[in-house]
Amino acid sequence: MTNPKMYEALNWASSFLKEHNREEFAGELLLRHYSGLSRTSMLMNMRDDLEGDVWRQFQAAVKRHAEGEPIQYIIGSEEFYGRRFDVNERVLIPRPETEELVQGTLQRLNRLFPENGQIDLVDVGTGSGAISVTLKLEKPEMKVSAIDLSEDALDVARKNADKLGAEIEFLHGDLLQPLILQEKKVDAVISNPPYIPIADQEWMSDIVTEHEPHMALFAGEDGLDLYRRFMDELPLVLKEKALVGFEIGAGQGEALRELLEKTFPQARVEVVFDINGKDRMVFAELDSR
Repeated sequence: MTNPKMYEALNWASSFLKEHNREEFAGELLLRHYSGLSRTSMLMNMRDDLEGDVWRQFQAAVKRHAEGEPIQYIIGSEEFYGRRFDVNERVLIPRPETEELVQGTLQRLNRLFPENGQIDLVDVGTGSGAISVTLKLEKPEMKVSAIDLSEDALDVARKNADKLGAEIEFLHGDLLQPLILQEKKVDAVISNPPYIPIADQEWMSDIVTEHEPHMALFAGEDGLDLYRRFMDELPLVLKEKALVGFEIGAGQGEALRELLEKTFPQARVEVVFDINGKDRMVFAELDSR
């Protein structure tokens, strides 16, 4: 097919992706990316010929996605909380569920710290920086730090912070170790750590298992390994009045509630369900004063 019309290119992509058991809608996202058109403009220009370069790039991208490469890595970005974050294979792709973690965190920070004093918050396992950058931009008076074990991930997060204008201190290290070494105390620890049981690889989509970084996905037999380590480290870095917020895998809510209540007997621990009705977040509010 030489320089097809836009609707012909889309029809080809839909059929090709369907044959390879991929979402047909991906074709539209890729076509909009390479043509530089909004959805409205694309629909209005369906009978226009595609330029040769756009057609070649589009074909190659559709084939890459059919082979399992995530669209976000092909395009190089994903939207999160109304902002566009650069992503690549060195970081997890931000998910819509994590927007709910950010929203829940902001609500609780406003309630727990109604006075306008500075809040010190750390995002652990920052990846693309989606959580830390969003929290800083939504609550600019807050001091935000972000930790990751992967230097590659920190590189992506720094670039996102610079691009979006968020002033964040980035720290390289394992979980809360950088704070523990500095003997630093914070008001809030937020994290979307690896929480998938290793056995789940068998049924997960190859788009995830073959392309996204495994160190950011899997955490032992039951997926709770990182949370258990957090329970050892959190008491060393939290102030007397503090907030802890975790994203979790569906079905892990009660197990994590028990871990937090055992570690912080006085805390108010809350399991929160996401928009799809799955337990997705656990918050602990500490105030021992």
